[in-house]
Amino acid sequence: MTQPTTIPRASGHNSALHRHRSVALDLAQHGVPVLPLRAGKVPFGNCPACRDNTCGGRPNMKTPGPCDCPRPCHAWAAATTDPATITGPAWAPAWRQAAAVAYHPGGTGLTVVDLDHADAVDWARRTLPATRIVLTTRGEHWIYRGSMPSANAVRDGVDIKSTMVYARWLGPGTGTMTDLPDAVRALIVKEPSPVRSIPCSVTVPAPVGGPDCPHRVPAYLDRGIAMAEQRITGASNAVHATVYRTFLAVLSTHGRCGCLTETHMARLFAAAQAKGESPRHCTDAWANALTRLGL
Repeated sequence: MTQPTTIPRASGHNSALHRHRSVALDLAQHGVPVLPLRAGKVPFGNCPACRDNTCGGRPNMKTPGPCDCPRPCHAWAAATTDPATITGPAWAPAWRQAAAVAYHPGGTGLTVVDLDHADAVDWARRTLPATRIVLTTRGEHWIYRGSMPSANAVRDGVDIKSTMVYARWLGPGTGTMTDLPDAVRALIVKEPSPVRSIPCSVTVPAPVGGPDCPHRVPAYLDRGIAMAEQRITGASNAVHATVYRTFLAVLSTHGRCGCLTETHMARLFAAAQAKGESPRHCTDAWANALTRLGL
C-alpha cells in the first residue's frame, strides 16, 4: 500500500446517520483502513458470533479473538478500505450506533504518538521533530510517516499506535507530516534486564555403561544454544509462546544428562529478556517446560 503523504481532510454529510460512514468512505478512498467505534472507543462485533465479545476477543474487543466469520470482523484486523464492506449490510447496524471512526495507522504506513496529558505534550515538543498534530480530548496525536510495532506506556502518558492497533479519527490536524524518527522507534526498545541466576535442576546422568554423551561435546551443545537464541531473537510476534517452545526444545534435547549449565541458561534468558520478556516470565517458561518433560 502506498504511504500517504497527508491524511485526507474527510468530510461528512449533515445527517448524523450517515456522517461517520461518509468520513470512513472518504478516508478509505485515500487508502486509510477504517472501522466504526461505539461509545467508549470500543469496536463493534460485526457479526452475530462476535456480539458482546462472545467470540473470545480480549476485553472490549480491542484485540481480535478467534471468530467463526470467514474473516476478522472487529478491532484493527477488521479495518478496511473496501467500500462494499463499509457500506454493506454487515456494518450497517454499527454505523447506526457509531460514536466515532477509527483507522489502522500501520495499515496505511503511519505511526501515531499518543500524548495523553500536558506533560507528555511538553516532552514531545522538547524531544521529537515537528510533524502533523491532531488535538485530542486530553492531549495530542503526533502523526509520522512510517510504521513500527505498537506499544503502550513507553513513558508516562505516551503510547505508540501503529501496527496491530487502531486510533480514533479526530480530524486531519495541522502541520506537515514528517518521516518517523529514530527517537520514536527507540521508545519501544527495552534494555535487557539482569538475568536471574536459576539453579539447574536437571541432573539425570547418562546411562551407566553407555557411550559418552554427545551433548558434552562443546561444539554440539554450543550450536544448539546458538540456534535457540536465534529462534527467540527472530520472533516477530507471539514472543512468550516462542520462548516457551524454545526452552522446551532445548530441554528435550539437552536436559536429561546434566549438560546444561547456568551459563547456557543465562544466554537463553538474556535472549528472551531482550525481546521484552520479564525474568519472571523466563523462570515460569523454564519451569513449565521442565514439568512438561517430567524433569
